Amino acid sequence: MPVRSLNSPVLKWPDRVQVDGAVRAWAEQIGTTHDELLCAGYFGSYARDDWGVGSDIDLVLVVRESDKPFDRRALDFDATGLPVPAELLVYTQEEWRRLMDEAGRFARTLAAETVWVYVREPSAAQGPARISHRGSSRGRRGAGGTGRTDRSTPKA
Repeated sequence: MPVRSLNSPVLKWPDRVQVDGAVRAWAEQIGTTHDELLCAGYFGSYARDDWGVGSDIDLVLVVRESDKPFDRRALDFDATGLPVPAELLVYTQEEWRRLMDEAGRFARTLAAETVWVYVREPSAAQGPARISHRGSSRGRRGAGGTGRTDRSTPKA
């Protein structure tokens, strides 16, 4: 969370590097405790690198399946340890495929912006993709652990 200097009124907000590292560690950790997790990434201001004081992190997770309603799934993933507030969107594999197939504005935004920090295994990300990934190599980074990392849309 934000830190205020003891002798200054300036509020220091975590930068992209700090948030990215924390999200990567968090995703690796939840990947070990949630077998249903296929992919994790972030989009929005931290992905575009136009964050500012007060910015939250927008997370997108893809799980194999869930019996819970969409608006209740995020409760299964504790993101309170991240250095900034987090908004979680948790899609099932089938919902993700439908979203990408529909190729609406939000799907195009996700395809263009999302920095994928965890993909359980390459075979988990196979399937049809219906969105162009122009510029998808931008922001690609290698990952430690079991996941892989890039900006291309996982084809869950």
